[in-house]
Amino acid sequence: MNIKKSIPNLVTCCSLISGCMAAIMALKGDLPVATWWIIIAAIFDFGDGFAARSLHAYSPMGKELDSLSDMVSFGVAPGMIVYHLLEQACQTISTVGNLANYIPYFALVIPVFSGLRLAKFNIDERQTTSFIGMPVPAHALFWASIGYTFQNSVPVNSISFVTGIIVAAVLLSWLLVSEIPMFSLKVKSLKWKGNELRYILVSGAILFIVLWGVLGIAGTIILYIALSFFNKRR
Repeated sequence: MNIKKSIPNLVTCCSLISGCMAAIMALKGDLPVATWWIIIAAIFDFGDGFAARSLHAYSPMGKELDSLSDMVSFGVAPGMIVYHLLEQACQTISTVGNLANYIPYFALVIPVFSGLRLAKFNIDERQTTSFIGMPVPAHALFWASIGYTFQNSVPVNSISFVTGIIVAAVLLSWLLVSEIPMFSLKVKSLKWKGNELRYILVSGAILFIVLWGVLGIAGTIILYIALSFFNKRR
C-alpha cells in the first residue's frame, strides 16, 4: 500500500468520524458540542483536499469517500441539529396539537438536498475552480451556528421561530441545487486582484465572530451568499 496516497483518505475518514460524532451529539441534544464537531469536520474536509493536491494523491476512491463523508458530516449532522431545534420548539406550542410530532421531520429536507447537491457536484464538470450552487460545508456551518446559538434559548410558544427555521431550511436547500455560481475559497496567489471577494468574506467573518460569537458563522455564510449574488450580477 502506498502510504503517501493513503494520507488524504485518512484525513477524509477523520472528517467522517467528526460528522458521526456531530450527529450523535445532536441526537443527544448537545448542540454546542455537535457544532464543534461539524467545525472540526469542515477543517478535515479542507485538509483532505489540501493533502491530495500537495501530495498529488488523487484517486477515484478518494473522490467517492469524500462525498460519502460530506453526506454524513454536512448533510445528516446539520439535519439532526435542525430536527432537535424544531422538536424543542414544537413542545412549547400548544396550538399545533398533534402536528408537533411531525413538524420536526421537515429537517430531513437538509440531508436529502445535501445528497442531491453532492451527486450533482460529482457529475458536473463545470465546478472545477468554483461552485454552482451552495457547497454543503457552508450550508452545514450555517445550521451548526444556529443550533449553537439557540440550544438553550428556543423561543417559548413561538410559531414564528418554527416557521422561520422551516422557511430557511427550504430556501437554503434550494440554494444547494441551484444554478447560482458561488466562488471558491481556493486561491492561486495572495494578491488583492482576483481575490477581492475572498478578502471581503474573511474580513466580514472576523468582524461577525468578534461581534456575535459563534452566531457570526451564520452571518458569514449569509455574506458569502450575498457576495456570490453580487459577483453573478457584475
